[in-house]
Amino acid sequence: MAGNMLRNIVIVGGGTAGWMTAAALSNVLGDRYRIRLVESDEIATIGVGEATIPLIKDFNVALEIDENEFLRQTQGTYKLGIEFVNWGQIGDSYIHGFGKIGHDLGLIPCYQYWLKMHQAGEASDLGNYSINTLAPRKSKYLRSEPEMAGSPLGDIANAFHIDASLYAKFLRRYAEARGVLRTEGRIVQTVLREADGFIDCVVLANGEKISGDFFIDCSGTRALLIGDALKREYEDWSHWLPCDRAIAVPCESVAPLLPYTRSTAHSAGWQWRIPLQHRIGNGHVYSSRFMSQDEATAILLSKLDGKQLAEPRYIPFVPGRRKQTWHKNCVAVGLSSGFFEPIESTNIHLIQSAIARVIRLFPAIGFEQADIDEYNAQTQFEYERIRDFIILHYKATQRDDSPFWKHCRAMEIPATLQHRMDLFSSNGRVYREGSELFGEVSWVQVMHGQGIRPKGYNPLVDLRPREEIRAYLGNIESVIGKCVDVMPTHAEFIAKNCAATG
Repeated sequence: MAGNMLRNIVIVGGGTAGWMTAAALSNVLGDRYRIRLVESDEIATIGVGEATIPLIKDFNVALEIDENEFLRQTQGTYKLGIEFVNWGQIGDSYIHGFGKIGHDLGLIPCYQYWLKMHQAGEASDLGNYSINTLAPRKSKYLRSEPEMAGSPLGDIANAFHIDASLYAKFLRRYAEARGVLRTEGRIVQTVLREADGFIDCVVLANGEKISGDFFIDCSGTRALLIGDALKREYEDWSHWLPCDRAIAVPCESVAPLLPYTRSTAHSAGWQWRIPLQHRIGNGHVYSSRFMSQDEATAILLSKLDGKQLAEPRYIPFVPGRRKQTWHKNCVAVGLSSGFFEPIESTNIHLIQSAIARVIRLFPAIGFEQADIDEYNAQTQFEYERIRDFIILHYKATQRDDSPFWKHCRAMEIPATLQHRMDLFSSNGRVYREGSELFGEVSWVQVMHGQGIRPKGYNPLVDLRPREEIRAYLGNIESVIGKCVDVMPTHAEFIAKNCAATG
């Protein structure tokens, strides 16, 4: 069997994607494989993806990374969800929180009982029924511990805000300590084998040739291998996702230290706010069809909470995905495989899930086509379901104050998304399909938060007396409120457990 093993793995590109891949593979593969990462200091990484989703905790656990050390090294903070401001209508605000809504009663989700009472005017805001949406409103945070099981304090689900450049450096140290060899250099040519079209080697500007059995393209939107060399087609989704530009700029921190990302809708896009320990990351994602770069920059700079710390960086992008992310002996990981605006913090997760798929379908030297086809099918499913969830944010709006929002309200959407919206609009039902990323609670919070109101609710809710439902919901709201009251502030928790030294 040993003769069936490939030996040399070449990762093209560093940044978050390259070093996450190198760290994970060095952890899993040990010293039986040679892993080499090629990156150039001349080429800047995008580094937009500073907000994450809870599944990154699984990545850290798999690599045996200590959470407090991870946060100290990345100037990290905690994230309980994303606040969306001005999305449904100007003046609206809701939090898409991680975790769950209440606790279910029998086989019926808590949300359905809440829906009945809300329609009758007898239930408060949905955000009061989840600790992940109430705590951030008060800038509170506490890490869930096993002994808290059964309490809302045991239901706290968190992700992180991190400095992406520091994260890449942190993972580089991890990977190099486990034998990954880094080569500095700019790739000027990719050589394909004449016999089968596989990648034979990449050539650096200094003339060095780096051969490999398996190539992983982490070169970002340049897609040097999967795009330039192997000519895999890119599927453009800008007819559904109209934003195609981003501007990023950091500013000084202000109090309080919020445990959530904020997304504020403007007239032709939206602004992100990501609080780190040493600064706040800000950006404006917008559509160049509806707004000029100068106007977008002016809006962003006028709405910073603290003093601007650097010149704005401009990032053009095409929303969409590579139709085949694995072809022959090359797999694309990160932005070389596709791009979503960071509205739901999915880009780092897509790196993580791609790495997990590579490991599950890890190739022998023969590169079986059935494995490659399965990898591509799973990737397509994941991208298309995330695509639908992001489109929902634009489609589900009552805003008509600008040409951009009028366009979003009127645009056709994928049938898969229309079906979900119709199902929710009838009786508030949501079903998770297969292993898609976003679950029932996420869809409920965004659809409700942006103004979709079901006509009815699950009729089985009526099997319980109204007084019982009222008491059940009141108890949930009361217990969550008391739990939030005893939690420390986010800043206090960071100071005690994981404050950065630099």
